[in-house]
Amino acid sequence: MARTYFSREKSSALRYNTIAMMPARSSRGRPRKFGRPSRAVTLTLPDDVIERLGTLDADLGRAVVGLVERVRRKIAPRRPAEVATHGSHAVILVTPVPALRKLRGVQLVPVSDGRALIALDHPHGIPQLELDLRDVLEKRSVKGRDRVVLEAVAAILKDARFSEGLTVHERSIIVFEARRRRNPRES
Repeated sequence: MARTYFSREKSSALRYNTIAMMPARSSRGRPRKFGRPSRAVTLTLPDDVIERLGTLDADLGRAVVGLVERVRRKIAPRRPAEVATHGSHAVILVTPVPALRKLRGVQLVPVSDGRALIALDHPHGIPQLELDLRDVLEKRSVKGRDRVVLEAVAAILKDARFSEGLTVHERSIIVFEARRRRNPRES
């Protein structure tokens, strides 16, 4: 039951709710181990790894969480799309998202770190890609992470187009695509 109290001074409009001011009651049962939702999992690990984790913390779960959180701090978050340079050449690396895959003539070629290169099917070119990106972004149907990636690619292309120090060239890359195997029963 909430009680509302008013101050005794007529000029003051101070009110407070006694329930809001009460300390939060702890829920029944065991407290959360990591201070956030978690669940039990079973891992099969080599003995030497278990020993090494045990040197970090006697509780193997805490040792694993500690390692992951340490690694997460070291890894700088990746931009949704960025220019990666090598010498005087550069390419656009993107976070592969469905909205980019759906663009006409776009193929995403995965690279080792979970990002992708943008490859364009012929006859689609960079100007057409830029127009398609602008059209999709104007419709506002793409949201969230997909939108952020599309906006970043569009900005990179626009900046390159207006840059006096850059020329933009289309290059072909070799992409191998696996053939679907025919089921011998279908023959």
